[in-house]
Amino acid sequence: MPDQMYNVLFLCTGNSARSILAESILRKDGAGRFQSFSAGSTPKGAVHPLALRTLERMDYPADGMRSKSWLEFAAPDAPVMDFVFTVCDNAAGEACPIWPGQPMTAHWGIEDPASAEGSDLERQAAFVTAFRSLKNRIDTFVNLPLRSIDRLSLGTRLREIGRSEGTTSNRNDVA
Repeated sequence: MPDQMYNVLFLCTGNSARSILAESILRKDGAGRFQSFSAGSTPKGAVHPLALRTLERMDYPADGMRSKSWLEFAAPDAPVMDFVFTVCDNAAGEACPIWPGQPMTAHWGIEDPASAEGSDLERQAAFVTAFRSLKNRIDTFVNLPLRSIDRLSLGTRLREIGRSEGTTSNRNDVA
């Protein structure tokens, strides 16, 4: 019997960097089990060029990536989401639309690589760091026993992934 296909939405305010990286990582690493999407509350309208360059350098799909509003996924004809993850602190604090189907949600805050300053090399390094942090979380997520874990335990595991090393939500916990 084939595994269930799960729909996953990654949210960020601008939908130009972190959520785009996450969408691509899950598209490749979760192929056959997960369908990934990304959106933003106030989309920038364009994907950050360094996000696209990072995906290409890491051999992840960049085709079809676009900055879009989360309202596309709240529409009646939108795919029903099983999981919704915020990857920036601003999006986590915003009032989200009501998602049909009551998806599982968690916050996986990642430092914004688009706000990195410095040389081209330093800015590219910020995107690589964000990519690796998201990839680690997504690797953990895709290996969860989704079919056999109860909803309460799954919610706990999803929040634990969001508190793993490299998140913005645990910066205050580190001495």
